[in-house]
Amino acid sequence: MKNWSESKAFIAAICTSGTALAVMFGVASIVRHGQASISIPAFATSAQAAMKPSELTADAEQGRHLFLMNCAHCHGDDARGDEGPDLHDLNKSDGRIHEVITAGIKGEMPSFGKKLGDPDVRQLIAYLRTLHS
Repeated sequence: MKNWSESKAFIAAICTSGTALAVMFGVASIVRHGQASISIPAFATSAQAAMKPSELTADAEQGRHLFLMNCAHCHGDDARGDEGPDLHDLNKSDGRIHEVITAGIKGEMPSFGKKLGDPDVRQLIAYLRTLHS
């Protein structure tokens, strides 16, 4: 009888783990594709609050979401630079920015061409154009 109980416990553990993984990946997929909104916590700094002007275009708003998910870990939540450079007041053409995002810069920035499609990159550029010192 002991073996049967251990087998049941093992099966229950596998099912529970599988369910937890399925839920985790489902939530991650929803967040990644922008179908759920992520609110900035109340303790956010004023610089972070200033990052989201109330009148961003739809493309710039989606670009902001993409930035926070893909770029903020190097450029900072406020895009003022951390490991990567400050992205305010960019003095580059949209074409050059598109090229840097998709191809990267050897030894400095990874390529996002396989992760982000052209519409995503255009939305990121729309957001970057809203960043002013």
